[in-house]
Amino acid sequence: MPGTRRARPSPGAAITSSPWIVVSIGVIVMVVLLVVALGSVRGRRTFAEAPPPDPTMSLPQVAVSTPTAPAGTTRPPASAAGPVVPGLSPRSTVLPARPTPRPSPSAGGTGSRPAPPPPAPAPAPVTGRYGVVSSFDGGFVGEVRLVNTAGTARGWTVRIAFPRGRLVAAWVSGAEQGSGRFTDGVLTYRSGVDLAPGASVALQFHFERTGTTRPSSCAVDGAACSGL
Repeated sequence: MPGTRRARPSPGAAITSSPWIVVSIGVIVMVVLLVVALGSVRGRRTFAEAPPPDPTMSLPQVAVSTPTAPAGTTRPPASAAGPVVPGLSPRSTVLPARPTPRPSPSAGGTGSRPAPPPPAPAPAPVTGRYGVVSSFDGGFVGEVRLVNTAGTARGWTVRIAFPRGRLVAAWVSGAEQGSGRFTDGVLTYRSGVDLAPGASVALQFHFERTGTTRPSSCAVDGAACSGL
């Protein structure tokens, strides 16, 4: 009919007339809420189940003392490595033995040999033994007994020293006299005749104010007297 208007349905009437739309919206809202709830619960459980970190403990600082080098010496740095001997590890302390040097051959083609020791001096043909015949206050009488050990007749010379003494007399007992002199505390007496092989004779002397009956030296033909 012309001139009449149709009434439009209201939104509430449309929703009321279609209940499945309300149900669908409710289901979607519940799903969204469920997803959000599950996510929050899972995040809390992850933080709760993680084990707590181990407590840390601070250790006391220990001072390290290094030995000091003596004054005037320098110490190489710890990082410097010493020379490495061929054939040895750096930690080895055993050094290789040095080869023994061999004597070099001489010009004649033979090895050098040590020089032989000098020969021992031959014993004196005439030996002397010192002794004291008698002693008294202020002096004494001594002797040097001479023996010829050679196979031929030999002369002899006696030198005897008393630096602090005074010579009174000197003579050959029971044989021909020789010649003697006393100079600077030393008596030098030479035989008058040669002494026969194996024979023995005594040179005697009288000294005063020597302070001792032991001479500072006594020799026959340069060889020391025995008996001192």
